[in-house]
Amino acid sequence: MRTALLGLGEPAPWFTCRTETRERFVFDTVAGRYLLLSFLGSAADPISAQVLAQLTTSRSRFDDYNLSFFGVTVDPEDERQRRVAAELPGIRYFWDFDRRISELYGALQEDGGYRKVTYLLDPMLRVLAVLPFAATAQAHVTAVLELLDRLPAIGSAYPARAQAPILVLPRVFEPSLCRALIDYYHTRGGEPSGFMQDINGKTVLVLGQDHKSRRDCALEDEELRQACRRRIYQRVVPEILKAFQFRVTRMERYLLGCYDASEQGHFRAHRDNTTKGTAHRRFAISLFLNSGEYDGGFLRFPEFGPGLYSAPPGGAVVFSCGLLHEAMPVTRGQRYMFLPFLYDEQARRIREENQAYLDVGSDTATPAVASGPVGAAGSG
Repeated sequence: MRTALLGLGEPAPWFTCRTETRERFVFDTVAGRYLLLSFLGSAADPISAQVLAQLTTSRSRFDDYNLSFFGVTVDPEDERQRRVAAELPGIRYFWDFDRRISELYGALQEDGGYRKVTYLLDPMLRVLAVLPFAATAQAHVTAVLELLDRLPAIGSAYPARAQAPILVLPRVFEPSLCRALIDYYHTRGGEPSGFMQDINGKTVLVLGQDHKSRRDCALEDEELRQACRRRIYQRVVPEILKAFQFRVTRMERYLLGCYDASEQGHFRAHRDNTTKGTAHRRFAISLFLNSGEYDGGFLRFPEFGPGLYSAPPGGAVVFSCGLLHEAMPVTRGQRYMFLPFLYDEQARRIREENQAYLDVGSDTATPAVASGPVGAAGSG
C-alpha cells in the first residue's frame, strides 16, 4: 500500500476505472494535455464540495485540448445521488469505490484516513505539482488557479520535422540538488576528461583537447549519489521503458562534468558504446544542471539533421549510446552536467566478460565511477 504522495517529476500511475460515461476509462489515453486529478474523498465533504463549486467559475479552462479535470470519489453515494456529473468537454469523475486509484496515488493513509489532494500532471503524465487540500476551499482553488495561469499553452498542431529518437525530460533533479552538485564540483575541482579507444587489444583512456575539452569530477558523496540514483530510478527509468521498451536495471558512473568556455569546452561527434570496455552501455543521460547560465553547449545528433537539443535546469536528454552525438562548444560561461550511463542484466554480463580488455586507467575500470543497481535501494 502506498501511503506517501507522488513526488514532482514522477510518472503518474496508469489505471482503468469506471466513470459516469464509460464502463472502462483508460487513463493513460488522455496524455497530451495538462490534467488536474483531484482526490475528493466524497462530494458530500464540505471542502470538496466548495472546491468543485469554485472550480466551475473557471469552466472554460477545461477544454480537453489544453486541460482536463478529473475528480476521484470513493463515496458510492456520489453516483447514486448524482452529487457530481461529467460536463464534456473537460470535466469527468472516476468512481473509485474500491479505492484502488486512491491507493496508487497515496491518498489512502495507514490509519484508514483519506488524504484529499490535487495533482497537476504534464502532457507526459508526469507530476508537475502536488497540492494537498488547504484549510479552506478558497485557498486550495487559488493555489490551483495560480499554477494553471503559469502553464504554457499546448499550442496548435504543426507538421513535424525530422528529430533524433531521444527523450527530453524536464524536472528530473530539483534546483536544490543541481546546486548541491555544482557546489560539490567547485569544492573538489575537475580533472581533464578523456575518451575511450581500443588500442592493442585494450580499452584505454585517451586525452585529446581537440576531440574533447571537459573537466570531470567523480561524485563520491554517498548521500548525493543516493539522491541522484533515486531520481533517475523514479523519473527517468519509467520513461525509457515506456518509450523504448527497455527495462533498465543498472547505472554506471556518478560523474560531474564541466564544459568551460575559457577552454573551448566541447566533445566532438562520437558514440558511447564502440569499444570493448563500453559495449555494455545502452542509454546515456545528459542531465543539465545550470541551463541558462551559459551560451552554446547544445547537443547535436548529426545523423538526424542539424537540430540542437538541450533541457531546462534539472532536465535530461536521454538517448541510445549507439547514436552519433556531439556536445557543441560552450561560448560563454560554464556548462555543468551529470553524466551517467544505463544498462540491463544482459549488458551486465557483457561488461563482466569484457573486463579483461580494460586498461587499469580506463573510465569504466575506475572505482569512483563504478556500476551498480539503479533501483532506489541499489548500492550504485
